[in-house]
Order: sequence, then structure tokens, then C-alpha cells
Amino acid sequence: MDTSDSENVLRRRVLTAAALAPVLAGAGTAAARGGRPAVQDGAGATRRLRPVTTTAEDWHGVARAMGRTGIMAGAEYQLGFLRDDLRVTSRGVSVHPALAVGSHVSFVRYDDGSTLLMGDLAIAESELQHVIGSLHAKGLQQTAIHKHLLAHSPEVWWVHVHGHRHDAKALAGALRSALDRTATPARARPVERVKGLDTKRIAAVLGVKGFDDEGVHKCLFFRRETVTMGCLVMPPGLGAMSAFLFQPLGGGRAAVNGDFAMTADEVQHVLAALHRGGVSIIELHNHGLDDEPRLFFVHFWAVGDAVQIARTLRRAVDATDVAPFEPVHPAGTR
Repeated sequence: MDTSDSENVLRRRVLTAAALAPVLAGAGTAAARGGRPAVQDGAGATRRLRPVTTTAEDWHGVARAMGRTGIMAGAEYQLGFLRDDLRVTSRGVSVHPALAVGSHVSFVRYDDGSTLLMGDLAIAESELQHVIGSLHAKGLQQTAIHKHLLAHSPEVWWVHVHGHRHDAKALAGALRSALDRTATPARARPVERVKGLDTKRIAAVLGVKGFDDEGVHKCLFFRRETVTMGCLVMPPGLGAMSAFLFQPLGGGRAAVNGDFAMTADEVQHVLAALHRGGVSIIELHNHGLDDEPRLFFVHFWAVGDAVQIARTLRRAVDATDVAPFEPVHPAGTR
């Protein structure tokens, strides 16, 4: 693979990091403990902090601390770590790491010079308490701990993490310490092409143009609202996406995993649509602590005809206030 191809693949991977697992997080504690300090304007009122534009060069310290180079996706500097050290099976399906077994983190710079870290970590059950202990020791918060899969082996948990400080390298170092308590591979996974799916029909049914990434096909939708967490305004889509991932199984069949981002009044409509269509519901929960609007997430699992599953997902999508998210790819790269 030449340099331009590698860069384009990395860009596609990073643009979907939030999709693998949406990373809302937060709590209003002091910055020294990983939380968000109150920021006041001249009149003494709390003001909102907004993300600012950065370049990859601004994140060299983070890259060194993490031991891996990320990529810019809008205002976010993102890194992903697939757990291809784990051979996970769920209901008789060998789960591709890109389908459901990956850690993803985002770094965002704000207009007061502070940095937000949000992400979720895929952690083997034998690693879980060690990781939680490391996060506490380094002042990073956990805002959700749950599963993305039903009956599966080995047991994997997802830990949503949050930190907000003025020292981005310290945030990255704290996260790296937690990852070092796991067997997460340091290397990147080789690129894989998706075969055996009618992606054009899936796109027509869902109303969004998906894309292949690391061996699975991804379709994304973002919440239309501006999402805030305490005093922080989130970049568009960060932590507020519905993501559907298709792992081809041959003959037009797929294992489909992902989640919906919903407001409270949408939850029952989505659950009902999924259940009527035979899609298994895994978890209903929050990913954050002080997001506004308050968002809920439902993780799901389905195996069968990919287009038919897409039809069920479309009925659930139509019950939510989202818009298609289609990453911008350089001409000729797809």
C-alpha cells in the first residue's frame, strides 16, 4: 500500500471512531482531578467553552505519550486501538475486532487552552479492575461501564473515560497508563476489504452512504442538536452518533452491531422498532453524566440478511432526530 492509500485508510478509520462506540462523558469536578473547572465571564456567569481548530502538529506530545500517531477529524485528534489479541465469539459468530472490540479516544482543544479527553476502552474482564484502579489513580473519570455484546467469550467490558485539563500530555499519559494494564496491541491492524455485502442496497434502505473500514461496513448518523457537557460545547457529532456496523458472513448475511443515540422521548419508539424487527437489544444506558440534551444509548445485535436488518434499523432511525453522516474522502480514494 502506498503512502496516500495509507493516509486515506487512516482518515476513514478515525472519522468513525465515535461510531464504534459513542463517547459521551463528563462530571463537574475540579480540573486537577480530571473534571471541568467552572469558567466565568466578566459578569461572573459561567460561560461555555468552544472547541478550536488544531492540526496534527499540535498533538505531537499526545502522540508520543500514547505511543501511536492519530489523525485530525474536524476539531478532534483521534486514536483507535483494536483488540485483535482477543478472539471473541458471540452466539456462534467470530466477532471481527472492528465490529465490536476496539478502544477509541478523542482529544479536543478549547478556547481557554484546555484539552478534553473522551473515549471508551474495550477491556477484558480479567483486566477490568486493574484498569479502573489505574484510571482512579491518574484522575481520569469513568462515566459508563457496560457491554456491547450479549453472550460472548471471552468476557469484554467497555469503560467510558473522561478528563479535562490544561496539560494534554498528562491526560494522554494517564490514559496510556490504563491501557498498559491491558494486552491491547500497540501495532495497527492491517487493512481489510469488505466483501459479500450489497452495500448499495444497504445505503438505499438506510438513506446514508456507508463505507468500508478495517473489514466491516459502517453507516453513521449524527444528532442534529448541539450537545454540551457542563461548560463544554462538543464538536458536531462527537459522542452523539448512531452507528451501525456490518460484518459480512457470506451470501449477503451479516452480523450487525452498534448503537442508537436517543433523547428520552425517542427511546421507547426505537426499542419497539428493533424488537419488532427481530433485533436483539443488549443495553440501554447513558454514556455521559451531564450532557445536554440528555442522551441515551441502546446497543443491539443482529445476524441475518444484511438488507433486511437495514430495513429494521431504518424504521428505528426514523424515530430519532438524526442526519446522515458521510465522511469526506479525497476524490478517487473510495
